[in-house]
Amino acid sequence: MSYKIVESNFSYEIEEINSFFTNNKNVYLSAIRVINVKLENLVEEYDYQSIRNPIHQIKTRVKSPQSIVNKLQKRGFAINVKTARENLSDIAGIRILCSYIDDIYKISSFITSQNDLKVERISDYLRNPKPNGYRSLHLIVSVPVSLLSTTGQVKVEIQIRTIGMDFWASLEHELSYKFPEGKNKTVTGELKQCADVIAETDLRMQRLHNINNTSRKNNKGVNSATSPTKVFFQKLKYPLLLLKQKLY
Repeated sequence: MSYKIVESNFSYEIEEINSFFTNNKNVYLSAIRVINVKLENLVEEYDYQSIRNPIHQIKTRVKSPQSIVNKLQKRGFAINVKTARENLSDIAGIRILCSYIDDIYKISSFITSQNDLKVERISDYLRNPKPNGYRSLHLIVSVPVSLLSTTGQVKVEIQIRTIGMDFWASLEHELSYKFPEGKNKTVTGELKQCADVIAETDLRMQRLHNINNTSRKNNKGVNSATSPTKVFFQKLKYPLLLLKQKLY
């Protein structure tokens, strides 16, 4: 179903929303920056310690006034600034793409452990996918923002998903606009099957990653114990002890 703005009915309210969120866009951008800095520091820490970075890509956005009005209409809310601020928690958004499923929960734990961020809600669509097949982990967090014009808490929606999940969600979103009557049953069924295939692929890639990690750890242990250098010094150890006893 498509949602169109009827400007003749909501011209004042739309202008109010357009003015407020255009003039206050930096408030939402600042909230995004607070979280982005934390994520950038985390990435640098992984790099510094030579640990695999679980973050593949970070995307950010602030909803446009038009998108805010569309969402209010879609959810049946009144078209005004107060309603938007109270009921829309995704005006500021961050999307984090990961390679593996375990990475999603690793990044989620990092974010929720930050003392200055208040976790408002967690929606786990990995363990409980939406009926259409959508999978992702959503966090709503309140972020402290201090600017010249304002000081307060700003809500940010953080979506964490694999590259495959993002691929599916992007195409599903695009196709939903090509079928304004809510997508016919054939398309809906095909999209659901594609989502299930991608979910199974994510699980298989996670298993392969786990096997690879286990193999590397085992090989590291074997190699370190039987490396030529270590074997050489192990062989020298006893003769050197004997020599030490003779000298002293």
